Amino acid sequence: MKIKTNLQKVLESGQFAVTAEIDPPKNADPELIKEKAKWLKGYVDAVNITDSPRATVKMSSLAGAVILQKENIEPVMHITCRDRNRIAIQSDLLGASALGVKNILCLTGDYVTFGDHPQAKPVFDLDSIQLISLVKNLSEGRYFNKKEVKGKHPYFFIGAVENPFADPLEFRPIRLAKKIKAGARFIQTQIVYNLERFEKFIKLCEDFGILEKVYILAGIAPPKSLKMLKYIKESKIPGIEVPDELIRRMESAKDEKEEGINIAVEIIERVKENPGVRGIHLMPIGWEFIVPEIVKRAKLYPRPKIC
Repeated sequence: MKIKTNLQKVLESGQFAVTAEIDPPKNADPELIKEKAKWLKGYVDAVNITDSPRATVKMSSLAGAVILQKENIEPVMHITCRDRNRIAIQSDLLGASALGVKNILCLTGDYVTFGDHPQAKPVFDLDSIQLISLVKNLSEGRYFNKKEVKGKHPYFFIGAVENPFADPLEFRPIRLAKKIKAGARFIQTQIVYNLERFEKFIKLCEDFGILEKVYILAGIAPPKSLKMLKYIKESKIPGIEVPDELIRRMESAKDEKEEGINIAVEIIERVKENPGVRGIHLMPIGWEFIVPEIVKRAKLYPRPKIC
């Protein structure tokens, strides 16, 4: 029997969804996840737990997902192609399902040279589209080799990511369509600061006829300082575009944190106007305690209770 996740129910009901993200700690202390999670509880529909982001050793996303569940928070477990072959991925997914984890976000993963063990051997047995297909197969009772799962098989609500700011822009809907065909049900985007570019992406997706086939959640990262925005812009982090206008706003702001909240709320209000955008994904980056304020100001609180 397929028991739908809360996130799935919210999206399918037509409500505007809100998710947020937590990076696991670089140690074995579960309290660090619980401390971040307490700010999010009740203000979001599910919480992402990342899988060694930036190729840095951190507590496993599976362990983090179970910790969130014990705090009565629905997790979205990240799983990447970087560190596991198809055998290990399927084993982890079976284990996740056995422990009650049902939301899965499929990613390629940052390359090892960006992380704290650059000498590590990358795996990349699969790409992100093949990974999505693997999760879909398991949800339908088949291993990736097409053999039947004997006994109880998992059920997953499958997510993926998309970057509206990568070039060429015209290719993004084509790649997104491939992820949808492979089995992705919801999409979380890269951080949206360049609204004009994001809206062009959504229009291309609409023209391509895929908006009605998937739930898109726009990535929102509240900028807490001018330093943060300048770092993102000057370091040219792949897939994040910071318009000069935002830099000027933060330079002239009397209170940078207050202006950062205002910027986040304004971006949320703009992305909500786009057809096909069915929610937001908040990436507070160490600023979890500000999530309740943003959600309230964006008129997205209280969150819907759906049976």
